[in-house]
Amino acid sequence: MKIGITDCGAKYPIYERWILSQSPASGVSNIETVRLSYKENNFEQIKQCDGIVLTGGEDIHPKYYGKPEAINLCNSDFMDEQRDEFEWKVCEYIFEKKLPVLGICRGLQLVNVFLGGTLISDIPSVGKSDHSKFHEGQDRYHAVEVLHDSELSKITNIVFGEINSAHHQSADFIAKSLKINALSDDRIVEGLEWKDADFEHYMMLVQWHPERIINAEENSFSYKIRQSFVENIQSKIQ
Repeated sequence: MKIGITDCGAKYPIYERWILSQSPASGVSNIETVRLSYKENNFEQIKQCDGIVLTGGEDIHPKYYGKPEAINLCNSDFMDEQRDEFEWKVCEYIFEKKLPVLGICRGLQLVNVFLGGTLISDIPSVGKSDHSKFHEGQDRYHAVEVLHDSELSKITNIVFGEINSAHHQSADFIAKSLKINALSDDRIVEGLEWKDADFEHYMMLVQWHPERIINAEENSFSYKIRQSFVENIQSKIQ
């Protein structure tokens, strides 16, 4: 199988290594990756892909979710409108072709916006806890509740746990076709999935970073997410 991974710069190899790793209890190992990037002008390569990982990274320009005035709450040094435009096309392809998709951090936010939702442009500015990295660049870790009636609950078999956190934005208004599957203690959205259980194609959206979570090979918020994604792709192409 071939899995497309959107380009996120220097951290791209972390996602690639994670996707190529073999999870416990999973026999899926025949994986190749495709780096999808506007810098390589290789959108056409998405046609080779059986599934897509939408990676973390820059703030999405608020014009995409109807809040251009929120630009002052975004990190102007951490925005890339060319990436926004490229990955918008990736989303168009995903939902037209019904490809399995895993959205991570920015990836969750992008899909929510693409499907009609909005974002909190800066979490601390609305009086919530800081979910961004510590000043020295380390991920924060905080508690999360997985909602019991969700696909995420079935995948992880966890109700209360701990995840890593490295974001100053989050989902606000949730797209009508999606539902929340995980929340932090201060009720920040930590995961989204299809609202309708009879979804047409696999989609899991998480606000944390399963690709670099501590003890990823043993942590259900990491390896089970990957396992669910790749096994779904495997079953689709067989």
